[in-house]
Amino acid sequence: MTEPRHTNRLAQETSPYLLQHRHNPVDWYPWGPEALERARAEDKPVLLSVGYSACHWCHVMERESFENENTAALMNQLFVNIKVDREERPDVDQIYMQAVQSMTGHGGWPMTVFLTPDGVPFYGGTYFPPEDRHGMPAFPRLLQGVAEAYRARRGEVVEAGKQLLEQIRQNERLRSSASLLTDGILFSAYQALSGEFDPREGGMGRAPKFPQPMNWEFLLRYWKRTGIVQAQDMADLTLTKMARGGMYDQVGGGFHRYSVDGQWLVPHFEKMLYDNAQLASLYLHGWLATDDPEYRRVGEETLDYILREMTHASGGFFSESAGIRIAWKYCFESR
Repeated sequence: MTEPRHTNRLAQETSPYLLQHRHNPVDWYPWGPEALERARAEDKPVLLSVGYSACHWCHVMERESFENENTAALMNQLFVNIKVDREERPDVDQIYMQAVQSMTGHGGWPMTVFLTPDGVPFYGGTYFPPEDRHGMPAFPRLLQGVAEAYRARRGEVVEAGKQLLEQIRQNERLRSSASLLTDGILFSAYQALSGEFDPREGGMGRAPKFPQPMNWEFLLRYWKRTGIVQAQDMADLTLTKMARGGMYDQVGGGFHRYSVDGQWLVPHFEKMLYDNAQLASLYLHGWLATDDPEYRRVGEETLDYILREMTHASGGFFSESAGIRIAWKYCFESR
């Protein structure tokens, strides 16, 4: 007779994603006041992990870290741990995704955020490997470093959280402002993108590299508005490198979600509708701006891919590649 498997608090949840984590040795809490009250009572920081069922790297991090007895013991000792399904709580996801993007310049899932017991974020990122890899710290080492900073440098941690909240509030004020964008704001955005730009391979920062089509849309428009040639050059280099790399499907058309390396060569094998929709528009605008026939070809091939592979005969679009497409196909044809 087999011994019953350990279950944690997530066994009482209804989210399929949270239920997938119910046998982890991590002492998970769902999002709610109980976890924050415990963090305050024990004076521990909170580790918030956000993901969703169709996220490949969410499952990788679970297998590598959350199912590892030693890593789970470290998490349980040093933190109060909360698991969130972003599809169930998009409000929570949005708040802390803004924080991670403000801290790191990019976001994604799994999202890993460290909070004070009051829920204020002070450090975060996305996927962390079980050992040092590709410039990313090992997750166990990160856990110990964050816990030590919270214990020994509490004032710095609290101040970092306050500054981050103020930055998020400032971003919200800009979004909700009824006034027009000024030349100063546009120039600041251009400067910020210039500072992150990779002048050799295009794109922002180092690996992994995401296409971030709205950045290049902005730079094309900024070049058209101001005549600053460097803005066009940044967009042009990035569009060319993405089109000629492995992130773009050179056989079937369409873009994978991102490149795992810094040269756009090795794709993460997942194609998303929203990425391809934005990138088709970007390459159309790139062609209109530069008259480069390569941009027109890539835009047309991307639209052909969407029509061929991501459009259902009954109408509507598939949101992403293979596994999800099969699920949607079943839903359409079982009516």
